[in-house]
Amino acid sequence: MKKHIPNTITCLNLISGCIATYFAFKGYYQQALLFIVVGAVFDFFDGMSARLLGVSSPIGKELDSLADDITFGFAPSAMVFSFLGSFHLHQTWVPFLAFVIAAFSALRLAKFNLDERQALGFIGLPTPANALFWGGLIVSLNWKTWFEPYMLPEYWLYITLALIPLSSYLLVSEVPMFALKFKHWGWKGNEVKYIFVVTAALLIAMLGFIGISATIAWYVLLSVVTTKKS
Repeated sequence: MKKHIPNTITCLNLISGCIATYFAFKGYYQQALLFIVVGAVFDFFDGMSARLLGVSSPIGKELDSLADDITFGFAPSAMVFSFLGSFHLHQTWVPFLAFVIAAFSALRLAKFNLDERQALGFIGLPTPANALFWGGLIVSLNWKTWFEPYMLPEYWLYITLALIPLSSYLLVSEVPMFALKFKHWGWKGNEVKYIFVVTAALLIAMLGFIGISATIAWYVLLSVVTTKKS
C-alpha cells in the first residue's frame, strides 16, 4: 500500500496543474497561481515521501516529470497565453508563443531525468521557479495599477514577449543554481541559502505578487554571482 502513496501525491500535483490551467484560460490568474503553488507543495512531498518510505521507482520518476510539465510548464504557459490574448492583437498568432514555455519546460524535465550532476544543486532554472516567476508576473500585470504611472501597458506586452525566450533559455541552460537543501542548520556553508530566504521573504512582503517574480530573478542573479566566486 505504501508504494502507492508517492504516486498518489504526484497525481494530486498533476490535478492541481489541470485546475490551474482551467483558471488561467478563464483569466482568473490569482486562482491559477494558487493552484500552481498547491502543486509545488505536492511536488515537494511526493519526493520526500518516496525517500522516507524507500519506494522510489522508475514509473514514479516518469509520472513526476509528466505532472511537473502540466503544473509548472503548461499552466504558466496558459496564463501567459491568456494575458497576451487580452491585448486583442491583430497578429492572432502572437499569444501562442506562450506555449514555448511549456515545450522548454518539458525539455528541461527530460534533461533533468538524465543529468546526474544535479544531486546537490541545479543546472539551469528549475521548472517550479520558472512557473512562480510567470505566475507572480501575470497576476501583477493583470492588476495594472502598480505600473500604469510608470509604463504604458503596451510596453509590458513587449517585455512579456522578450521574457519568453529568456526564461526558456534559462530552463535548459548550463548555469549552475543552488538548491535549498540543508545538510546542517549552521551558518557556515549555508550563507547563500540563508541570505536568499531572508531577502525573498522581504521582497514578497514588500512587493506582493510581483515580489514572487523578483525573488526568482534574485535567485538566478545570486546563483550566477556565487557560482562565479566559487
